[in-house]
Amino acid sequence: MGKLTVRALRAVLVVVLTGTVFVQALMVWALATDPEDGSLPLTPLRLITILGMVTAQVALGCVWRLVTMVRRGTVFSQAAFRYVDGVIGAIVAAALVWFAVTVLNAPGQRDDPGVTVIMGGVGVAILGVALIVLVLRMLLAQAVARDVEAARMQAELDEVI
Repeated sequence: MGKLTVRALRAVLVVVLTGTVFVQALMVWALATDPEDGSLPLTPLRLITILGMVTAQVALGCVWRLVTMVRRGTVFSQAAFRYVDGVIGAIVAAALVWFAVTVLNAPGQRDDPGVTVIMGGVGVAILGVALIVLVLRMLLAQAVARDVEAARMQAELDEVI
């Protein structure tokens, strides 16, 4: 992974992390100062927004660590699985948060249930992303196993020579 790629990715991660912290701060401020007006369940939506931002922040932290491991050449190790599992968990949690938003929004969509169906579809798509990352985790597991096997074979070859 090139230095420019790492720097660009880290810049994006910092911008997104800053944005999520800003949104969380606004939601906490709104919880403390803005009363409910009765049109939407604002307090639950604000709490769900805060939780959604936490899921993004966990994923960002895990990706940051994985990029660091790639840069150091240590990504093909058992330690990488902790961060990949963190990303998968964060994505699943984000899907659950999205389903909660869908449930809260559904009563207001009685006249047009298509919106609720579309929101449910988005939640399923988010779960699909988690499954894609799970497949990538399995590929990482195969790569780690092959790396260990190659190291073992190299050690045997070194003994013979």
